[in-house]
Amino acid sequence: MNLNLPLYSPLTNTGSAIYVGTKGVGTAGIFVINTGFNEFVASEASCPNHAPNDCSTMVLNGQTATCACDDYEYSLYTGQMLNRPDDGKRYYDMLIYRTAFSGNILSVSN
Repeated sequence: MNLNLPLYSPLTNTGSAIYVGTKGVGTAGIFVINTGFNEFVASEASCPNHAPNDCSTMVLNGQTATCACDDYEYSLYTGQMLNRPDDGKRYYDMLIYRTAFSGNILSVSN
């Protein structure tokens, strides 16, 4: 991602996040957030607690992602589930991808 391009320019600001839904990027796209000091976190946009379906692509909500299936919320900084139910079942955090930043180019890989 070239951060000079308007589509990705929000990532030049600390705390700003974007959704990249380009075909072939992740299972359901990815979320990318600028965590400061030229560091970025990229995470899968498909809810980790559902098989991919019509509602499992999460929605960007500031610095969190929300699953449309059941309103599970995840931190884009850590990928951690923020409202984990206390029902004894196993729940998963977001899948985090590797990032590399050089110049104004951000690369995301798995």
